[in-house]
Parts: sequence; C-alpha cells; structure tokens
Amino acid sequence: METTARHVECWLPDLQRFDPAHPLRALLSKGDRVANGAQGYLGGLCAYFHYDGELPAAALIREHLAGDAADACWLSADPAWIQPDMSGARLLACGHLPLSMEEAQALVEPLQAVFAEQGMALHVSTPQRWHLRVPADVSLPHFDAPEQALGEDLYDHLPQGPEGRQWRVLLNEVQVLLHQHPLNAQRRERDLPPINSLWFWGGGVLPSRIDTALRGVIGEDLLLLALAHRAGIPMQRRTVSTADAAQAGWLLDLQDQSADAIAGEWWPCLQTLSRRLPLLLSFASGERWLHRPWHRRRFWRGRA
Repeated sequence: METTARHVECWLPDLQRFDPAHPLRALLSKGDRVANGAQGYLGGLCAYFHYDGELPAAALIREHLAGDAADACWLSADPAWIQPDMSGARLLACGHLPLSMEEAQALVEPLQAVFAEQGMALHVSTPQRWHLRVPADVSLPHFDAPEQALGEDLYDHLPQGPEGRQWRVLLNEVQVLLHQHPLNAQRRERDLPPINSLWFWGGGVLPSRIDTALRGVIGEDLLLLALAHRAGIPMQRRTVSTADAAQAGWLLDLQDQSADAIAGEWWPCLQTLSRRLPLLLSFASGERWLHRPWHRRRFWRGRA
C-alpha cells in the first residue's frame, strides 16, 4: 500500500452512517479496499501520532490553548450533562455544550475551593474545555475518555479502587454545587441542558516528543490540533478552500461531521481531491479504501 506521503488521508465517521445512496459510496465502489485501520476517536489519534504511555490529552490541549502546561500534571475536567434515569445516570454530553466564557467562569467559581482543598487549581481554558492542575505527588487512577462513556451508565465509568475513591467523592461535591447553581436554573428556563457535572479524563504530563508520519493536518478538533502542534507539523483550520488545497501526506479530519454534511458541504471537495491525488478514505469504524485518480474510469463498478 502507498505510504502516507503519497496520498491525502480523509478521516470519516463510522461507515454505517452512510446509507447506500450516499455519494461517498461511489468513491468506495471504484477504489480498492485496504487493510482496516484503527477504530474510534482516540484509536485514530493514537494511530496517527506516537508517544510513550497513555495519551495525556489534558496537558496537550492546555499547552495548545494556553502555553503553560510545562512539566506539571494536568487533568481534563470538562463541563458535562448527566441525565438521571430509572437505573442510575447517563452521560449525555461533554465538552460540546453551549456555554459562554462568562457562564463558564460563573460555574467554576464555587468549585475552586473544593479543588483548592486538595491542592489543585481549576482553569477555564475555553468555555467547553476546563483543566485541573494536579500536584505531582497525586496518583491518578484510570479515567475513561468521554467517547467511551457517552450514552452509558455513569457509574460504569467512574474511577475504581482506592485511588478512585478521592475522585468519586470530589465528583459528588461538584455535582451538588452545580445542581444548586442559579445559572443552571436559568439554562433550564432557556431550554438549554444544565452543566451538572464534570468529566475527568486525559491525565498526564506533556510528552517531550511526539512522532507522526503526517506532513500536516486540516481540522477543528482541539486534541488533533494539539498533537500536530506538539509534533511540529503544520495545522490549518478546516474550510472548503483549505480542504481543496490539501497535499499528499496531509490528514483531512471530517470524522466529527454528519453524513448529510459530508454529502452537501464536503462532497464537491472530496470529488476534487479524488481527481487530483490518491485519497485514503479512513472510517472511524476501521474500514479503509484507497481511491486513485484513474479509478474514476472504473465505470463498470457499482456502489459499495
């Protein structure tokens, strides 16, 4: 198979989201199926970028946004929406909730003392991304990433064991304070979901080195951009014009887009790219197809 440097790689949502009539299926039918790649959001990022240990998402994002991660230990504490149900509670949203900076600062204010008692400091890096600076002597348990817990029972994804107990207690205190916050009453009146919890994940220290075979990335995802920044490769914000101009060796990130958006806004761009360069279509569910410019002449092939 061709190396990354010889094609543009397009990172797409799960294949099952594209119905048989979707225009993208025409590219698949004319391309060549290649070996499966990584699955999921974090799996994909770990396949594109290489480093020692677990992914320290919090330190990477904090450094990208604020430039002060240094050698401290950081933990993401993103604003979240938990919905109680008959069997417990479910994580319905995390890090993508409508929230202004003023609202975020107001929500964080009563939480500061809770974390300060543990020697931690809570920072609002953006309205949707909050970070905890954690003392170096604190042993962090394993925290599941949001993608692993969305839609599932909250209690199946809380940190376990003696190390996890401190964080379960902290989370309970945080949830009580957020539940009582007047801003959440105002949000409910505006038909907005409450910010009634935090989601801890991605703990660790900024890695000294990150390697990648990519030559650059085009996208909007903060962690992807933070990894690219740390790896020292160019980054471009995702627009139709930057996607149209993508070069071999670059990654075009569309995995957060809906199938409808890809059929509408992004389909003309993908057609243009497929005529100009080899295009590796990598789905978040693992399937991959390599489409070369001359493959469009395979008129005898039907839809995949």
